[in-house]
Amino acid sequence: MNKPLQLLLATSILLTGCNQATSQSGATGEIKGKKIAVIRNLGSDDHTKQFIDGAKSQGEKLGLKVDTFLSNGNDAKFQQLVDQAILKKYDGIVLSHGKEDYSYDLVKKIADAKIKVVTFDTKSDKDGKVIDNVVATSQDDHALAKLSLDALIKDKEQPVKVLKLWVGPGFLPLDKRQEIFKKYESEGKIKVVESIGPTNFEDVQGDVKKKTQAVLSKYHPKDFDAVWGSWDEMTKGAYLALNEKKINLPIYSIDISNQDINFMKAKNSNWKTSASVNPKVIGETDVRILAKLIKEEKVPATYAFKPVQITQKDLKQDTNMNNLSKAVPAFSQEDAFKIK
Repeated sequence: MNKPLQLLLATSILLTGCNQATSQSGATGEIKGKKIAVIRNLGSDDHTKQFIDGAKSQGEKLGLKVDTFLSNGNDAKFQQLVDQAILKKYDGIVLSHGKEDYSYDLVKKIADAKIKVVTFDTKSDKDGKVIDNVVATSQDDHALAKLSLDALIKDKEQPVKVLKLWVGPGFLPLDKRQEIFKKYESEGKIKVVESIGPTNFEDVQGDVKKKTQAVLSKYHPKDFDAVWGSWDEMTKGAYLALNEKKINLPIYSIDISNQDINFMKAKNSNWKTSASVNPKVIGETDVRILAKLIKEEKVPATYAFKPVQITQKDLKQDTNMNNLSKAVPAFSQEDAFKIK
């Protein structure tokens, strides 16, 4: 073999090796060591824990440095945490459950600081246009409401007399669920006897429990046919109040957690269904989207997670959030926005 050919082959082998190394490490090499903050405007309930666990574990797998912050429903603290994150110059922020009256300006402040943002259930659009360098994610709240309400009205005389658990306006996901509820109401499928919601967002469950107890003292149980919970943290409070009074009103809820599952599995439980999306998957997916933004990859401006219905008959004795996908395969892990 002549020397020029030997040199050409050696160079080719060397370049091939370099390309293979690049392809193997390229998935995380561009983002390894980047700092992200996950800031959530809710308390440390079970649903939040699953969301945070998903975000943190996915971030660490990608080589990101992940810091997590909870503001326990305190809007002033939530905004302060965002201001602090901007000052600390994070490379990206996942922002969860900001209120509608201030969220657009808050998200814009982050984007203006050249920090990539993924929002969850947080307003980040004006007239339908999402802010540049921001991806807005949400559950399909219309589908969640429809799943829960279709179960509620099934096999019941209409209009079904409902104790409604809802708070708003101003809470983006609950406002979207309300749109479907109002449609069913206008169609004569349901009738609201009483509507209650929390004012203490640091103890939603306890607050709604007290308010449900007050409602139960005003009405006869037969004045209601069912309870509709637009958010499971409220539903838990109503469930406990009904359980203490031994009132067996059927409950149809939205969102899912270990505590919800345990209540649904309880003997003679009146908690019938929970329309939901896997909160751990939401956390994981939001971080993958954020990683793609940091890598300057193209991603859609919005993304909605599709819900499933969880019923009592789906649940086994040992079912929990970690193995729920075995009982309900559609609840299993999503692989959208894989990092290549």
